[in-house]
Order: sequence, then C-alpha cells, then structure tokens
Amino acid sequence: MTGWSFAVLDWWDRLQHGRTLLPNLPLDDRMATQAVNIFNKLHLPDVPGCPTLGEAAGEWQRDMVRAIFGSLVDGERQVGEVFWMVPKKNSKTTGGGAISVTALLMNQRPRAELIYVGPTQEVAEVAFRQAVGMIEADAFLRQRFHVRDHNKTIVDLVTKAQLKIKTFDLKVVTGSKPVFVLLDELHLMGVMRAASRILAQIRGGLLPNPESCLVMITTQSDDAPTGVFRTELEYARGVRDGRITEGVRMLPVLYEFPETIQRDEQKPWANPDLWHLVTPNNGRSITVDRLIPQYTQAVEKGEEDERIWASQHLNIQVGMARAGDQWAGADYWMGAADDSITLEEIIKRCDVVTVGVDGGGLDDLLGLSVTGRDAISRDWLFWFKAWCQKDVLKKRKKIASRLEAFAADCDLVICDDDDMGRDFRELVEICERLLLAGLCPDEDAIGLDPVGVAEIVDLLVQAGFTMDQIKAVPQGYRLNSAIKGFERKLKDGTAWHNGSEMMNWVVGNAKATLSGSATVITKQASGTAKIDPLIAGFNSYQFMARGPEPSTRGAMDDYFRSVRAGQATS
Repeated sequence: MTGWSFAVLDWWDRLQHGRTLLPNLPLDDRMATQAVNIFNKLHLPDVPGCPTLGEAAGEWQRDMVRAIFGSLVDGERQVGEVFWMVPKKNSKTTGGGAISVTALLMNQRPRAELIYVGPTQEVAEVAFRQAVGMIEADAFLRQRFHVRDHNKTIVDLVTKAQLKIKTFDLKVVTGSKPVFVLLDELHLMGVMRAASRILAQIRGGLLPNPESCLVMITTQSDDAPTGVFRTELEYARGVRDGRITEGVRMLPVLYEFPETIQRDEQKPWANPDLWHLVTPNNGRSITVDRLIPQYTQAVEKGEEDERIWASQHLNIQVGMARAGDQWAGADYWMGAADDSITLEEIIKRCDVVTVGVDGGGLDDLLGLSVTGRDAISRDWLFWFKAWCQKDVLKKRKKIASRLEAFAADCDLVICDDDDMGRDFRELVEICERLLLAGLCPDEDAIGLDPVGVAEIVDLLVQAGFTMDQIKAVPQGYRLNSAIKGFERKLKDGTAWHNGSEMMNWVVGNAKATLSGSATVITKQASGTAKIDPLIAGFNSYQFMARGPEPSTRGAMDDYFRSVRAGQATS
C-alpha cells in the first residue's frame, strides 16, 4: 500500500458548492478514463429511449468509477473498499449494476468471480434485470457476454469471468475468492442474522486477490443504525473526518447533513432549499420538486412517517434527529458510550453499586441495569443486560431479527422454552456476585418495578439479600427525578454506559410525555418497541442518587476479594 489518504475534511463545504466528494487521489488517468468510457456507453434499459449513462448519469457516479478502476498500482488496488451512502431514488441499484458490468469488462483475471449481493431476492432480481438490460441494449456486449437466467449469472466469453447476482447469505461467499463484490442496501443487511460473519467471510475471500474491491452502497437506515451497517458507517465517517488514518483502504462517499443539522430540534434539514445538497441525482432519476409533496404527506401522517421519510430521502440518521417526544437523554447517549465498561470493570473500579430490574413478561424483555460509582472519579457507570422468552420473537416479528442481533452481541439472552427460568436465574447470579463482592449497600440495593416480581424477590432472598436491600421503585411520574437526573449526568459527562447497540435501540424507543409538571416515560407511549432495560436504568439511578455506601455486613474472604479485584471468572 502507498498510504493514500481518503479524508475529506471539507466535505460539507464541497456539498454546499456542488463539488466532488472524491479526495485528491493520484489515480491512473488512463485506467480511470477507460473505465469511465465503458460506464458511459452502457444504456439505461428501463428509461424511454434507453439513454446511455454518459447522457443520464451524474458526474458523482463517474467519480466512483474513476476512483475504483484508476487506483490500481503495481497490480494492487489502493481503493480496496468503497462505502457509498446516498438517499433513495438516486439510481443506486442501477448505478451498482452498471459499475458491476464495468468491473466485469475491466477485469483481467481469467475465470475471475464477481458478485453483486442484494439484501433480498427482490432487490437481486432488479439488479439482474438492469445488468442484463444493459447488455441486451448493446450489440457488442450481446456478443461478449452469455447470460444464464436460471442462476442469475453473466459470463464473459473472453476471460471466462462470471458476474453472479445473489441474495445476502452465508452461502454466497463460502469457498469463494472473488475479485469484486458489491453489496446493495447494506442498511437492510445490518439487522440480519450472522451479518457480521458474512461480511467477514466476504473480506476474507477478497484478500487473496490484490486487485479486489468491495463496494458497499446504501441508504440510511429507517431505524437507529445497528449491526454491520452501524459499524461500517461509523468507520467511514471516521475515515472521512480524518480520525482514522492507519491501514485505511476504504473510500467514504457520504451524502448526508452534518450532525449539528441532523440533531437540531428546529429541523433545518426540513427546508426543501437544502435537499439538493444530499440528492446528487437531482434533475435525473429524482427531483426536489417531486420530493416535496411526499414529505408534506409524511408530516401530515405523523412523527413516525416523517422520521422514516427523512431517513430514506435525506439520510437523516434516526437517533440524531430527535423526535419531539423522544427522551432528552437520547441527545447525549451516544457521546456517553464507553465500551470498556463491563460488569468486571464495575466490580474493579467502583466502591458501591445499585441494581435496577424491570419487565420479564412473556411479551417483554427482562431488563437489568447495574450502576456503579467510580471510587476515584465518582462518575456513575451503567452496565445493561436483558433476557426474553422465545414468545417475543413470535409475537413481535418486526423486531425479531433485531433481538437476535443483540443476542449475538451477548447483550440479550433468548431463553429456550425448556429453560424458561434461565432469565431469573442468571439475573440473580449477577446480583449475588455483586453482593459477595461487598459492593451492595445494606439498604436500597436492588430496585424493581413492583409488578410481577415475587419470584425474583424469593430468589434474591435465597441468595442472601435482605428485604431492606430489595425495594419496589414507584413508577410513572415518580420516576421523574431519575429521568431528569440521568439526562443531566449524560450531558455533563458524569454518567457513562457500556455503549451496546441494544441500548442505543432501547433509548431511541423511549417516548417522553408530560404528566402535570413531571416527565413520564412509559411502555404504553413507546408502543410495541421495548424500553425495559432503560426503565431498569432509571430504577438503579433512583437508588444510587440516595448516596449509598457499601455493605458493612462482615469481612470478605479471600475468594470474594479476588472477585472484587476481577481475578475470578464470572
């Protein structure tokens, strides 16, 4: 690698002045021009008159072609990956198909494999039709390629290379060593089971070929980013903003507003005069004028429809553009994340802990929050975990894949039907560990929602807790002090959490309403979305706010001291 820099620190200024988002790269002009010429000659098969991309595509798409195919230095591609985020209706799938056909023609490796991956069979079908349509519209390409409709494969009769259009699945890449992979709509893959494993397999398959390239094309997610989508998006932003510089092979091209605009409660992004800045295909496949009535209709339908519309057509990230009824703490949640906070770290660093518990019905999550007070900084450290029964996956199919992703991250445990008691058992084991470590106060150590907790209370007593340590926490408006206090500590930097994707989602679900002068966050206001672990956090906050001291009940023996020091296994 030659150490190319892909940072674009002035990206917002470039968007405002209609300039390219492509950094100044030492591209091979001959190869870049050859690829652009191929791209320009391809025809749009589903547009009247079948215009060429030279006539219909924007310069921003040709920039991508230049960067990918002009970056081959001594047989090694310097732009090894591209993360390309652009709103809906900006010719993503068609452009992706055209880039894939261009890659097939630019390829020099005999019998090479190229793969176009759609998140669903429907998207894969559309991509295949577009690629085949481009071939059928050109006499030379009809002679150059053979199309196998039955398995969505296009064969180059000269090099014997194959372009395969597939649906996102582990079987897509098992045993494959492609030279080119294009992932369409990565945001839809983010919540899919085993998505991170599949992406790792793809990268591993590309590794043996120095000229290989991975292109990820996506729209912003219509829910809070999660899984591989969130990971890749944050990495791309880090590269673009110059925060990540070591070992970078990814070119980030992100059509989005700055975070300050996305977070502004006045919604400056809702002004149509700004929409062209993130709509690079404006005047071609889409126009701002056609977007305006769609947005007006979404606003009339309510906050949820407006949020979804803005995420898809303006790349407004859910969780940045806070809805009017979202918990104010959500604005500061991401900034308070610290992935070094584990249960073991809390045991090592804190002088006292309190625990919050909420939920646990068959249609609910059982949420646990451990809040520790750092013995040195006095900051409050929050660690969250949750459990659910399999019933939730059946009854809430809309969020089933998301819950499975949280389970893969080990932040959520999905209990098997033949071990329903696993949730209560593991929760009590965690509490017992804190008790044995000498961190629980003699009073008000564990706060629970008073509804449906009898079995948990019995198990806690059996584990050695007293009834002075186990207390019900009044809910509803009585949680106002915790709700307000927690958001303030998040803002002033004295509260930190373990930064799990599960909690990012949970916090995004929390809806705040007023009851008199009190702020209330209830499950009813949040609908079918889950907020139980956050309520557990408010419960543990309530008890920590009372300024507790650790238990004085006897001295710990050597084993418990080792647990306290984090030397014993959990």
